[in-house]
Amino acid sequence: MALIDLSKREVHCKIVYYGPGRCGKTTNLLSVYDAMAEKDRGKMLTIETKGDRTLFFDLLPLNLGTIRGFNIRIQLYTVPGQVMYAATRKLVLKGVDGLVFVADPLQVRRERNIESLADLRQNITEYGLDVDQVPLVIQYNKRDLVGTPIPTLTIEELDHDLNPDHKYKTFEAAAVSGQGVFETLREISKQTVKYVTNKHLLHNNSK
Repeated sequence: MALIDLSKREVHCKIVYYGPGRCGKTTNLLSVYDAMAEKDRGKMLTIETKGDRTLFFDLLPLNLGTIRGFNIRIQLYTVPGQVMYAATRKLVLKGVDGLVFVADPLQVRRERNIESLADLRQNITEYGLDVDQVPLVIQYNKRDLVGTPIPTLTIEELDHDLNPDHKYKTFEAAAVSGQGVFETLREISKQTVKYVTNKHLLHNNSK
C-alpha cells in the first residue's frame, strides 16, 4: 500500500521486480540506477544472500505528474529468485503497488518461470490482495541470446506459459545493454500511479 509523506508532500509507490533466479532482475535495477541523475535517486541498499541479492532504491521521476498535489516517489525492489529464499520474497512483497515479472528465456529454465509466476500469485493472495487488480507487466529478458547457440524460448512459447490470455503488457528486453528496461519501467510506473490514485480516491470517498 502506498505511503504518504506529509512533510515532503510525497506519495511513495512500491514496485517489485519478481522472477526466477538469474533472470535479470538485478540487472534491470542497476541499469535504471546508473542512468538516473544522483539528485533524482536515493541510495541503493543491498542485502546479500548466497548466490543472489535483494536490492532497493527509490527515485523521483518528474514525468509522472502528481497525486492530489503530492509528488510521486517510486520505490524499486528486487527479490532473490532462488527457491530457498521463499520467505524473503514474500516479505519484500508486503505493501506492493506494482509488479514486474522478469522471465528467463532459456529453455532449461522454462519450468522455473512458470513456478515463479505461480509463487508470485500465491504470495499476493496471502497478503489479501486481488491478484487481478495489482498492476503487473511482464518482461521477456535476455532477447540478445536469441540466435546464439544457447537454446531459447520463443515469444509465443513465453506467452503460452505466462500470458496465455494476453492480459498483461509484455516487453522484450536485454537488460545487460539497457534495451527494454525503461520501457518496462515507464509502463509499470504509469499503471501503478493509476492504481494508487484510484485506491486513494476510493478511500477518501468512503469517509
